[in-house]
Amino acid sequence: MIKLTLADDPAVMSDRLRHVPVTPGAIDESALLTLPEMFDAVCARYGGRPAFTSFGHTVSYAKFAELSARFATFLCETLALPAGQRIALMLPNGLPYVIAFNGAMHAGLVVVNVNPLFTSRELQVQLVSSSAIAIVVLEGLASKLDEIVGATRIDTIIAVSLSDALPWFKRLAIDFARRRRHDAVPRSRLATRSFRSALGLAPSSDARRHVQLDDIALLQYTGGTTGKPKAVVLTHRNLSANIAQIRAWLGPSYCASAQTVVTPLPLYHVFALTASFLTFFAIGGRNVLVTDPRRIGPLVSLLKRTRPSALVGVNTLFNALLRAPGFATTHWRPDCLVIGGGAPIEREVAERWLLATGVPIIEGYGLTEASPVVSANRTGETTFTGTVGYPLASTEISVRSDDGMPLPDGQPGEFWVRGPQVMHGYWNQPGESAAALTADGWLRTGDVGYLMSDGALRIVDRKKDLIIVSGFKVFPSEVEDVARSCPGVKEAVAIGSAHPKVGQAVKLFVVRATPELNANVILDHCRANLAPYKVPHAIEFLDTLPVDALGKVLRRVLS
Repeated sequence: MIKLTLADDPAVMSDRLRHVPVTPGAIDESALLTLPEMFDAVCARYGGRPAFTSFGHTVSYAKFAELSARFATFLCETLALPAGQRIALMLPNGLPYVIAFNGAMHAGLVVVNVNPLFTSRELQVQLVSSSAIAIVVLEGLASKLDEIVGATRIDTIIAVSLSDALPWFKRLAIDFARRRRHDAVPRSRLATRSFRSALGLAPSSDARRHVQLDDIALLQYTGGTTGKPKAVVLTHRNLSANIAQIRAWLGPSYCASAQTVVTPLPLYHVFALTASFLTFFAIGGRNVLVTDPRRIGPLVSLLKRTRPSALVGVNTLFNALLRAPGFATTHWRPDCLVIGGGAPIEREVAERWLLATGVPIIEGYGLTEASPVVSANRTGETTFTGTVGYPLASTEISVRSDDGMPLPDGQPGEFWVRGPQVMHGYWNQPGESAAALTADGWLRTGDVGYLMSDGALRIVDRKKDLIIVSGFKVFPSEVEDVARSCPGVKEAVAIGSAHPKVGQAVKLFVVRATPELNANVILDHCRANLAPYKVPHAIEFLDTLPVDALGKVLRRVLS
């Protein structure tokens, strides 16, 4: 824990921090490994342990290392992708994602995570801005590239089936079930390479390229601190440091035991990527990957069968589980660690969860620009605190006024964060990077809160105007741009409104240019150009938008 102290002269606030012992005061940064080094060391140490379970099939650490080496060989030797180039992963949770991620790391490539729900337009934005030259994509989504690939640098498309990396009898069962659901896979007109064929190659030692801690590992898209989507540059050092910080928070006893984590959150989201995949891999845990968490019934059955020692989720998922038939009869290990993030956990949901399961939800705080975890409550908490806990080891947090001056305990201001997990900046956006990072390494988060007397952090507001739907960030400017491109729309403003199932949903206010325009036309236009969670759930028509003297829309008066 870290608590700020005031200097005698408040105009010259000291950055000297005092630590309250919750986690060790600092991680050993000299012991950090690149992600390929970490993967290799863990697979060598825990080769016989189960590493991942997907669709009921479990692979050991040794098998995972072999499959990853095969894919790295495909990337380096068959495709000859140069080190440092960007490769996009557009995959749900499953063995193909983790194999592709590790293979890309060993090949010295930079991963660009892409949401599989994205439309062609949204996909094009990320592929163009990242200059990705290859993409690993679910075969049913490859057709999204048909109309846009010419505007990108993509010259290699690697098509994946959900059944890839599974035994033949599992593949037959999954393919049969898909046919019974009439789940026809749209065929792309583009030439694709086969992920399954890549896994049939013999591993080559030449496919393990050397990378440095300060080399880029990941371009992770976010709205940043200003609301415009951009790619956060995260190095091997950043991610390795955050893994070490989370491990220090978990404690040596927890990390020394064989753990099983259930991961329903998508790994293309940095919270699940670091807190679930990378961290539990680093301690030799078994990760049970959930491909479609929207199917709550099968997820409840999985939790009953697995009895995990850890579950990583968001408020809307916990709420959905509590409402699911059969959940009340789920037996939980008393030492199970339930970690909540991505969006604020509602007190009512946390209290119902504790009553139903006997284990609390441990809430933390983070943002993509910090790899992402910044703070967390104690793992031994027995009640819901309503705070986002205490800074992790080697993490400094300062609460600042609008003019950048440190504020005393209890006074709300913007959280500034400094530590080895903080990004190097935004990809090809020096102006945005300079706005978010100070010369002495502080990250301006854009989140507003205050430090309590014991050093805990309490958030009182999220990033300005940001909408969080089931833990996913929705940027009003993007929704507004799409809405304004609809014929008949003159002006549009998007805000977040309370929703009983997803926490927040998008509400759109529209000024018509033509009187015959109706809500269905706008919704159809939005569905064609936005991922489902970004599509407005309500549209209200206004004669004019409320503005201030400068013509800026007053979002706060809209509801």
